[in-house]
Amino acid sequence: MDVADLGLPVDVPSTALFTDHYELTMLQGALEGGTAGRRSVFEVFTRRLPEGRRYGVVAGTGRVLDAVENFRFDADVLGFLRERRVVDEPTLEWLSSYRFSGDVWGYPEGEVYFPGSPILRVEGTFAECVLLETVILSILNHDSAIAAAASRMASAAGERPLIEMGARRTHELAAVAASRAAYVGGFTTTSDLAAGFRYGIPTVGTSAHAFTLLHDSERDAFQAQVHSLGRGTTLLVDTYDVTEAVRTAVEIAGPELGAVRIDSGDLLLVAHRVRQQLDELGATDTKIIVTSDLDEYAIASLAAAPVDAYGVGTQLVTGSGHPTSSMVYKLVARAESADPKAPLVPVAKKSTGGKTSIGGRKWAARRLDEEGVADAEVIGTGAVPAELADRQLLVELIKGGEVVAREPLDVVRDRHAAARANLPLSATQLSRGEAVIPTEYV
Repeated sequence: MDVADLGLPVDVPSTALFTDHYELTMLQGALEGGTAGRRSVFEVFTRRLPEGRRYGVVAGTGRVLDAVENFRFDADVLGFLRERRVVDEPTLEWLSSYRFSGDVWGYPEGEVYFPGSPILRVEGTFAECVLLETVILSILNHDSAIAAAASRMASAAGERPLIEMGARRTHELAAVAASRAAYVGGFTTTSDLAAGFRYGIPTVGTSAHAFTLLHDSERDAFQAQVHSLGRGTTLLVDTYDVTEAVRTAVEIAGPELGAVRIDSGDLLLVAHRVRQQLDELGATDTKIIVTSDLDEYAIASLAAAPVDAYGVGTQLVTGSGHPTSSMVYKLVARAESADPKAPLVPVAKKSTGGKTSIGGRKWAARRLDEEGVADAEVIGTGAVPAELADRQLLVELIKGGEVVAREPLDVVRDRHAAARANLPLSATQLSRGEAVIPTEYV
């Protein structure tokens, strides 16, 4: 059984109301005006990366596919819309049989992206495509922001594993999505059992300060934990005095003690002292895990410390200062009529203030230099140049309304690691800078 197919017990029966009111009023107007059936192309892209970021990470695509499949207007949903008089009866009748029957192409999940990248392309009638705007953006904006933060943290951590532990710092359902996105970005485990259940992500955890405070002494707490979980457990050593706690931990568990966790103080200094103490006590294989409000900069500052793993919460699930990816969903082409054979006409918003867009159904390819390193994101609307034919980025995700590209999360995670490794070395720098490769339009 694939746990990814189980769904959470708290899942809603339909994703149809994960949308904005005006999506439905636009539908009503288009149905009445005779334009709802026009073949249309919508694209998801971002005009800029978050300030200082050098690349973005596509995450949430698998959740988008689930959301499109579950976008159904059942009796309860239709009753709500009727009661609130959101749309008229002819529109409700049309919605009652809604099934997305179009095509979706997009960057494969885990791939990196840049300003202007057509991350997702949704094709079908205007009516069926316009309804999906909000749910698609809500998923991609959130998950891609978390994955980008996770990717930066993974780069800073190097080969040291990262534990996602931010469930208590965000909405309970957002926590599950954040854990999935963090795994895509390079984290190895999560503390969130719902994420483990839903997506098969390895889960970890031992004890908090409350467990130590429950007992009459720290020694009693450590003895209870080792007796219950074994010598390979991780003991939290900063409830009282770290030096005394480490000594007690090794006395109880012996050199087989799995790890100690440090959750406060000057982590760089304390980690060095704890490592020295563990080695002197013969616990040379005992690992050191640090937590305490880490972000990519704190992780990088601990690169020279004897730290074996990091636990990250708040900064991860809030995108490390950038909780959204600022993606938009824009109509870029539409047919001249409802005739299925009518040619597509490029369309684009003309606006001041940096909110312009480029019309036309786009392709995207990543050009490589002579050493095989990415040197440009090339985007166009015409024929694909021969030299870029095998470097195209968009893949088919939904064909004729049927999902054709589901894949295991580990495949997505490996893809991201490969995509990041294919960027110039400056992509991993934490200092502020522009996108690591330029976007070129042809």
